[in-house]
Amino acid sequence: MTEAAPVTAELDDAPGLAASLKQRARALGFDPVGVAAVPGSARLRLRSAALERWLAHSYQADMAWMADPRRRQVEALLPGVRSLLAVGLNYFVAVERRNGAPKVARYGWGRDYHRVIDGRLRQLGRWLESQVPGCRWRACVDSAPLMDKAWAEEAGLGWIGKHGNLIHRQRGSWLLLGHLLTTVPLPADPPAQPLCGSCSLCLAACPTEAIREPFVVDSRRCIAFHTIESREPALPASISRHLQGWVAGCDICQDVCPWNRGPLESSTDPAMAPRSWMLDLPPLEALHWDDATWDLRLRASALRRIKPWMWRRNLRALHRHAGGTGSKPTP
Repeated sequence: MTEAAPVTAELDDAPGLAASLKQRARALGFDPVGVAAVPGSARLRLRSAALERWLAHSYQADMAWMADPRRRQVEALLPGVRSLLAVGLNYFVAVERRNGAPKVARYGWGRDYHRVIDGRLRQLGRWLESQVPGCRWRACVDSAPLMDKAWAEEAGLGWIGKHGNLIHRQRGSWLLLGHLLTTVPLPADPPAQPLCGSCSLCLAACPTEAIREPFVVDSRRCIAFHTIESREPALPASISRHLQGWVAGCDICQDVCPWNRGPLESSTDPAMAPRSWMLDLPPLEALHWDDATWDLRLRASALRRIKPWMWRRNLRALHRHAGGTGSKPTP
């Protein structure tokens, strides 16, 4: 991010600049792309209020960073911000796991998406600065305190589904999100309209009933939270007996979504290509990895957030409860 003075004047050809910026984003592998204006529409304010209610119920569990006030104040991330470019990176790859292999969420199959998206957004930021000298910008991936799905919805990329993930008409919910905040005023795209209708398949499919109501996910019940974020020495029985093979994240609510039933375009981006061992790894072999093997196998992976001892913790829980029924938990 540069330190020059912010751009406040309207541009002579803001629509042309926005079109060129989107074209360059698509050339870098992003699709869909869209622009939102700051401070956003009334819907964004409703999303902010929903976040407040979610935090008030302690649904964030141990993820204290979700309460960072900057998440509801985009201006705090880049003073003088006027607009943002929202981008999606398709991470659906049309391959299947071997039956019995430990399940890893699709977003973790390839290279660390934080690095991939951040690097490409920085290319866009430098290009924008070359077109508008003196502008400022900031690249944000989901590690930044930004309501990324809400802003992506505002920019027209898709709507937030009842499982809490962004859904695109053609891509489904297999999208990794990034945002380029800028002081350059760009024309906004229309916000996306929700299309979940009366469907509630994701709520019914969650084996731990983590989706407490449409659009509200309780992290304390979520398999993804417990296998990736929780630093407890053992998984609670209410989670471990319902893992259904998952050891790193969980895609159950996405797998049942009608918008993900295809046919979907399989990503050809080399950064999204799965590591072969993730699709056919024998569970007992994975359980006996030492730290050096874990380091080698998960090099440049988003799954490095799961430490070696957590990896073994999750696999032990899976091994103990292999053959579980996956029935609904007792509230």
